[in-house]
Amino acid sequence: MANAIRDWYNIPTHPKRGSDGRIERPGCVALTSGSVARLHTQVLLGRALVATSFPVGAAITHGMEPELLTLLRFALATLLFAPYVAWRHGLALPSVKVLAGYAAIGACLAAFFWAMFAALRLTPALNAAALHTVLPGIAAIYAAILVRERLGKHRIVALLLGAVGALWVVFRGDLNLFLNLAFNKGDLIFLAGLLAMGLYTPLVRRLHGEEPAAVMAFWTMATGTVWLLLLNNLAVFQMDWSSIEVKVFAGIAYLAVFTTIISFFIIQHATLHLGPTRVMSYSYLTPAFVIAIEWAMGKGLPTTMTLPGIAIIVVAMFVVQSGIARRGTAP
Repeated sequence: MANAIRDWYNIPTHPKRGSDGRIERPGCVALTSGSVARLHTQVLLGRALVATSFPVGAAITHGMEPELLTLLRFALATLLFAPYVAWRHGLALPSVKVLAGYAAIGACLAAFFWAMFAALRLTPALNAAALHTVLPGIAAIYAAILVRERLGKHRIVALLLGAVGALWVVFRGDLNLFLNLAFNKGDLIFLAGLLAMGLYTPLVRRLHGEEPAAVMAFWTMATGTVWLLLLNNLAVFQMDWSSIEVKVFAGIAYLAVFTTIISFFIIQHATLHLGPTRVMSYSYLTPAFVIAIEWAMGKGLPTTMTLPGIAIIVVAMFVVQSGIARRGTAP
């Protein structure tokens, strides 16, 4: 299994480490069409996994305080991922400057997931899914500022169309449902989380040195855990753990492995090569993935009125993804 993962991401067997603690990587390499297709497939998988966090999060958010639930998710993910990273790359402590970069990325993720769990206590999943459609646009603005990513008029229009298509899917093509949508305190909390999450992929691109994506993902989760420990203060020791339902722990375990370790790894790896806007634009598919998940859970399929929205998303994403693949460091 480990060998398969290493081959999938082209991870070296004996990486060299620089004086600042970073792992040295080969120089820039051109991405082949096969490599680009594989990256896009990985991002699709990552986004599908992220979409599962909405129904899972909604199911367990009332079983524990949001900040404590998020802490356990990050801490478990860090502990489970540590042996793999230690085995493949080693766990030498990075320099203060590098660690500060990881902490900045970790803070964005910790803020977003705390906001998501807190918001789902106060707002319907429909509102959260609707707000989630602004994330690619937020990330595009940050990317233009932080990494000088040039969008062009066509991609800007495509980002707007993608948001329209995603909203169409969320509201099942029902204009009245959209017009009657009432925003609340939970929506404001989630919007603040989205503003933090929008920084995620641009910061990954801006702060990445020569380390493999797995190393960056590990230290992102580890520093995120530290931020959440500070946020929780003494709540960890005051919690009556025996009162927590088994399904809550099961949900945390699922989120730690599939929507944290695997999705963080995939998204950070792809961002280094495809760019923040391209990777984040796949967020437009979140409502469609949620619909598919709900159908698999026996909740039925939406009406055919959602099909135009899906078509708009596909066209918009094609425009955003168009262009020559970027050159970058080897994964």
